[in-house]
Amino acid sequence: MPKVSVLIPVYNTASYLGQCLDSLLAQTLSDIEIICVDDCSTDSSPSILQSYRQQDARVVVITSDQNMGLAKARNVALEHATGTFACMLDSDDWFSPDALEKAVEVFSKHEKADCVLFRFVLAFDHGQRLEDFPMQPFTVLSGSEACRLSLNWQIHGIYMTRTELHKKFPYDTASLLYSDENTTRIHYAASREVRCCDGIYYYRQHDMSMTHKVSVRRFDRLKARESLMRQLATMAPGFDYKSILTNQYWLDVVDLYMFHFVHGAELTPAERRYGLSEMRRAWLTIDRSLLSPAITRKLGYRPMARWWLFRVEEWLYFTLRGWLGKNS
Repeated sequence: MPKVSVLIPVYNTASYLGQCLDSLLAQTLSDIEIICVDDCSTDSSPSILQSYRQQDARVVVITSDQNMGLAKARNVALEHATGTFACMLDSDDWFSPDALEKAVEVFSKHEKADCVLFRFVLAFDHGQRLEDFPMQPFTVLSGSEACRLSLNWQIHGIYMTRTELHKKFPYDTASLLYSDENTTRIHYAASREVRCCDGIYYYRQHDMSMTHKVSVRRFDRLKARESLMRQLATMAPGFDYKSILTNQYWLDVVDLYMFHFVHGAELTPAERRYGLSEMRRAWLTIDRSLLSPAITRKLGYRPMARWWLFRVEEWLYFTLRGWLGKNS
């Protein structure tokens, strides 16, 4: 049984895949398995994966016959994981050479630790410019504390966890995009302790990811947020998450309306209608008693009494922002 299973979904990242895999083969902790799931790539990613599989037996390659999306591809990798601990690595990112060893050391010293955060570094310009994720340092948090802080990204979601815990709570697949982020919050909520290590996860910043593209999938964010609310209601009934998530949900609606306003012409008519229907559905279900007055007193963020009034408000708000050059 290997010490660590690394889960890597791969989709059309041939330009970066070599650096990702090289960072794993160079780890100071050699007792690892590298589980790659090719999610129907159409570039040279499959041949790169096969080359690394032939080079090192620790590389496992699984090929999907249909495009599943990030969360489902990670779950396929998770099903094959046999390590004591598990972590994910996106195929355009990479680890520092000691990252996995540093995380395992924390687990070894603290038997109650269920999640160990890596140092999370944003990599711009192919790694020429690096910035640490802005996070208040901590030594140890309870699971509920970590979950609460993660809801508005006061702590990040790049970590190693116990494989047993991960398999109990696999990646959320409620939507093609965004819902996999829910898994971080669920893992934290289910943890006894959450700690940090000095191993570095380098997160590449570029415009090729789906979350940066003009796509109808942007509206998945609403279903993802709803899924997280349902899961936390079941897992942590005494945890005060509702007001935080409800306010974030409302900010999502406004942000997505800006996306629809600015990029609607780049979507098909059916996609535009779908986006409006999703925003209206969310608008109708918002518990307005939980919304912060600091948010709702501002133009563009008032819920309004009627959907058509809200749409007029948003049109006015984003028209004014456009004149000021702020709709980006």
